[in-house]
Amino acid sequence: KTAMQVVWAQHVAERGRVLILAPLAVAEQTVREARKFDVPIAYLREDDEAHRIVITNYEMLSHFDPAAFAGIVLDESSILKAFDGRTRTAIIDAFRETPFRLACTATPAPNDFTELGNHSEFLGAKTRQEMLSEYFVHDGGSTADWRLKGHAREAFWTFVAGFAAMMRRPSDMGFDDAGFILPPLVEHHHV
Repeated sequence: KTAMQVVWAQHVAERGRVLILAPLAVAEQTVREARKFDVPIAYLREDDEAHRIVITNYEMLSHFDPAAFAGIVLDESSILKAFDGRTRTAIIDAFRETPFRLACTATPAPNDFTELGNHSEFLGAKTRQEMLSEYFVHDGGSTADWRLKGHAREAFWTFVAGFAAMMRRPSDMGFDDAGFILPPLVEHHHV
């Protein structure tokens, strides 16, 4: 995931600056990974406007002007999960006009419709509310009780496939799985 977002950022940086938002513990790791691909990424806590690709942690978003960036990457984009969260709303509002947006997560939630709706809204496909009203029925008083309309099932997943991709192994993208598939786990029980 890190390699993909780094190379994506490198290509978008040809058109303008790129900001990567990541959890605090991930930022330095991303800078190290980027060096393997000769992609310079600056880890900053406030913008200095001198670097093409910048990474910072989510909590430092207010120290950056979203309009200064042509691209945004959300590392661990499951931060968008809470539909009423302040961070979720701040991110979506801040980058609504950003032309290039990438949301990356290693923990997709294909049955969490709220999270899919938030990703859809962040990426500019449909707002969460538009997605829910088009493809879902609201069951009951809880805001979390949404059920996919039976006749809309195929249309909904076609819509999701228009802004999302999921890969489990290199062969999902046409590459060789050699070295990726782990050997069978051998367990030894000692009493």
